[in-house]
Amino acid sequence: MVETALGPIDADRLGRTLMHEHVFIVDMEIRQNYPETWGDDDVKIAAAVTKLNELKSLGIDTVVDLTVLGLGRDIPRVAEVARRTDVNIVVAAGAWTLDVISHYFDHRTARANGGVDPMVNLFVHDILEGIADTGVKAAILRCAVDEEGLTPANERVLRAVAQTHLITGAPITTHTHAASKVGLDQQRVFREEGVDLSRVVIGHSGDTTDLEYLEALMAPGSVLGMDRFGVNALLPFEDRVNTVVELVRRGYASQIVLSHDASCYNHHLPDDIQERSQPDWHYRHIPEAVLPALLERGVTESQIDQMLVGNPRRILAPPASCVP
Repeated sequence: MVETALGPIDADRLGRTLMHEHVFIVDMEIRQNYPETWGDDDVKIAAAVTKLNELKSLGIDTVVDLTVLGLGRDIPRVAEVARRTDVNIVVAAGAWTLDVISHYFDHRTARANGGVDPMVNLFVHDILEGIADTGVKAAILRCAVDEEGLTPANERVLRAVAQTHLITGAPITTHTHAASKVGLDQQRVFREEGVDLSRVVIGHSGDTTDLEYLEALMAPGSVLGMDRFGVNALLPFEDRVNTVVELVRRGYASQIVLSHDASCYNHHLPDDIQERSQPDWHYRHIPEAVLPALLERGVTESQIDQMLVGNPRRILAPPASCVP
């Protein structure tokens, strides 16, 4: 069984799954104090439902919403969207922290909490008990390291996520800066904490064509998140597609997942900037453009199903030995 925004479902019902997306990215403090920057809530929810229904019509059955602390996770709104669409929405626990941690945790440390980082208690609750009073349980953990490198703040989050994983069995997915090869730093921290690296998705690996780096990430069993299709400003479409094609040719289809890192609405961006600067950065891009391009270059339907169905199902529904 896999937890979703509407409760647990059989893993076989996940179908084709995009492993790194967002429903809403929100600056919560701005929205609360300046609600006009957000606009009409009903309109935002209806627009999200329309986009997800369109995605369903294109053959995608599930999205994993990796909006966590630091990105404006809003489970009641996500659950409302989920109630109105046939797309399964899986939600996450964790924190998106680069160089500064939430001030709430500045004086709430492991030393002051009996040796356990308070973040671990919160993340475990999200997974085993549910998020706030929503009844919605997270099914995956999220953390981040970017070009700043392994700062004390994000290392603390990585270790809290790793410790939560060991308690709950929930898989881990990460944000990385591929050009800096920080995925290797993440793996080192996880290894030190005792994490089985085959339960880790190294996100944004599709932002590079460095096959040596990507193979090094996969060597201990980790999965590559080729999950920014449409963000052509970071790496052109052809390079993203050809990298996946070559990795599949080398036999790595069982260690790749696909996604966009897109959202139904991103409060951080001016309303028109995405359409102007990244016109392909939307949910439809993989089914409409990426999958046909992969097929044209020799990737088989079976290999596509491995990346979109088999791998997500294996990641999100761990073996019984991993379930608490």
